[in-house]
Amino acid sequence: MTIREKTELFEKEYLSPYAALSMESKGRDKEEIPCDIRPVYQRDRDRILHCKAFRRLKHKTQVFLTPKGDHYRTRLTHTLEVAQNARTIARALRLNEDLTEAIALGHDLGHTPFGHAGERALNHICSEGFAHYKQSVRIVERLEKSGMGLNLTWEVRDGILNHQMTGKAATLEGRIVRYSDKIAYINHDVDDAIRGGIIREIDLPRAYTDILGHSTRERLNTMIHDIVEQSLDKPDIRMSEEVEYAFMGMRRYMFENVYTNTKAKGEEKKAENIVKELFLYYMEHPELLPNEYVERMWYTGETQERSVCDYIAGMTDQYAISKFQEFFIPDSWKS
Repeated sequence: MTIREKTELFEKEYLSPYAALSMESKGRDKEEIPCDIRPVYQRDRDRILHCKAFRRLKHKTQVFLTPKGDHYRTRLTHTLEVAQNARTIARALRLNEDLTEAIALGHDLGHTPFGHAGERALNHICSEGFAHYKQSVRIVERLEKSGMGLNLTWEVRDGILNHQMTGKAATLEGRIVRYSDKIAYINHDVDDAIRGGIIREIDLPRAYTDILGHSTRERLNTMIHDIVEQSLDKPDIRMSEEVEYAFMGMRRYMFENVYTNTKAKGEEKKAENIVKELFLYYMEHPELLPNEYVERMWYTGETQERSVCDYIAGMTDQYAISKFQEFFIPDSWKS
């Protein structure tokens, strides 16, 4: 018996009856020889961790564009915080930790440069639309490994696709990531907003902080414990009414006071314009796209709009800025 098979048997004996077992996965689009050490979800986790799109997340905006300081979150540190929250919950509920972590690490691979500002710009200017959660699936299915994709299991792709608030993943592990994403960004965005002088801890509504806690540590502790207590040995992932009320209230507060705050987001229109101008330029000059994007149009019938979106969405913040300068700023004006 291989190490993988022993691990699969351990899952079957130890994990909750509601867990997604590795041996019961719906599988991959392209069948592969099983690894003798790693179950399928662990292989998926490793593939995501080693892919190029994951490495680029460290140079992509989370909320604050070009913040002055080293301690603000990036899209990569956000992803790691989501993964840690999700693993803590999955372990406590005896669900599949490997599957949970794989979904968490892959959930934001499709994010654009400049965070949601770049996403809005592409969605507005591309007639086919653009959404980062769909792009994340597209990356793992079609774009990574020079168009071969990562060939991930169905359960991981389903969890990535359904991590947004309106989604509902087929597995409880995917539903954990959906909550963990919101828990992470609300809490770390409060922390970053306080650090940036946008809000103060005492500004947070007492109606919510009296329930959730009066520090980032307390609020994380409250929400994670509540999910575990409400979901233990149940066929769904949920919060109590009181904690969910405060959780959603804090989310609304952040949208009203941070995510649309002119001090925090004042540069976003400029970022959106960079993305839109790059899109229009590559539509006029498709020959400037890397060869793999041009070849995809030729051999698979991919539209030019989608290929341009794929390329721009994969850019880091600084790379997008450098391409904009290359195309639109006279050399004599560059510092």
